[in-house]
Amino acid sequence: MPGRVKYRGCGRVRRKDRALIMISQAPIFTIHAELADIRHFGTTPYGERRVVDILGGRVEGPRLQGRILPGADWQIVRPDGVTGLRHGPPEVIAALARGEAVEPSRYYFRTVMRFETADPALAWLNRILALGTGAREKLAVRLDVYEVV
Repeated sequence: MPGRVKYRGCGRVRRKDRALIMISQAPIFTIHAELADIRHFGTTPYGERRVVDILGGRVEGPRLQGRILPGADWQIVRPDGVTGLRHGPPEVIAALARGEAVEPSRYYFRTVMRFETADPALAWLNRILALGTGAREKLAVRLDVYEVV
């Protein structure tokens, strides 16, 4: 049929004038992680090494609820201020580094997620990719997690 494209394997049809929806319309879950102060370990040839201790937190969504166990996020801040998939104007990144509140629309904070679980009730996680959009608070991070469909 002219003007329509059928994608093999996904069962979705797209009209030329409408983009294919690639992520879930609403978050499949939200992560709220409580953090300790950033520990700085100095600058290496790759950038500034630092560790953010994760004190705990929660995961909440229609199909997934749980608590975050203590751990750590080992980071490298590149010379241009980029940390993973979080970047923005230098003054915004500096404000975030100082723990100041910054409107999330002023910086880009994304992450890609794959999951692995042996729990049969959560086996659906083994079959998906997810994208997280984040916001950094002084001693917390919030991620809204969307499924790639």
